Amino acid sequence: MTDLPTLETYLATHPGSPATAEALLHIGRACVEISRAVQLGAVGDHLGAAGATNVQDEEQKKLDVLADDILGQVLERCASVAGYASEEREHVELTGRSGGVLVLFDPLDGSSNIDVNVSIGTIFSILPAPDNGTPTTESFLRSGRHQLAAGYAVYGPQTVLVITVSAEVAAFTLDAEGVWRLTHERLRVPTETREFAINMSNQRHWAEPVRQYIAECLQGRDGSRGKDFNMRWVGSMVADVHRILMRGGVFLYPWDAREPSRPGKLRLLYEGAPMALLVERAGGAASDGQRPLLDVEPTSLHQRVGVVLGSAAEVSRLAA
Repeated sequence: MTDLPTLETYLATHPGSPATAEALLHIGRACVEISRAVQLGAVGDHLGAAGATNVQDEEQKKLDVLADDILGQVLERCASVAGYASEEREHVELTGRSGGVLVLFDPLDGSSNIDVNVSIGTIFSILPAPDNGTPTTESFLRSGRHQLAAGYAVYGPQTVLVITVSAEVAAFTLDAEGVWRLTHERLRVPTETREFAINMSNQRHWAEPVRQYIAECLQGRDGSRGKDFNMRWVGSMVADVHRILMRGGVFLYPWDAREPSRPGKLRLLYEGAPMALLVERAGGAASDGQRPLLDVEPTSLHQRVGVVLGSAAEVSRLAA
């Protein structure tokens, strides 16, 4: 298996700016380090609460803080990165460099799964930095269409890095020597599916179109869909989206009535936009329920959004 191409080899042969490639290599190194911390778990004293809350007013886990620190330190050393923003930090961090790229990331997605040894991950997005001058917060507020690259790492039975840096989506598996090896080329999401992922415990809070869609799925072959559906829900967006990229399906985290003023729970810049780019380039679709997710214009760094993504036919049906 050592003859499989490495991440470095892949980036050298696929379109993308040198700055983007350098940033992806640094992110890859950070994800290797985070993967090792996740594997150590309680042995490394990495489980449990950190005793603080983040800018989202969510309780931080020790691994949340550690993963955020690892990514920040690695990106500070990357000559191509002019600044970065994290779901765990209130403000953007500038490196003092101009040009190159900006990086946004959710350092550890699925924090509620940390202590029960269920798959978690890291999500990231790369945007162009201003050619001249120092980046500002507004430099990060670009729609998903402006992304130069995006991806995630999933820390599961295998550690897998999934990226898009051109028109395709590829996956790399971490080998025993800590090297990313290309194991899946040109990932494609089937147009149709028989699987959906949603947190059913929130059903009473959903908008009526979402209730209707899920009700039709649950009716199976006896209902209007004429086929049986299976429900999947990991509680980690990375794990649920990874399943969709590997075998199809649709993932929903829609608006609900508990916080009616918010369009959704997931963060547009750290979760919604990068996952939407991956899924679209793999032949799927992504929507906020009304419009393509990549067309949503952010107005704030930690903006929330409703998310429906996966097999194109299902996303289209729900949006309609």
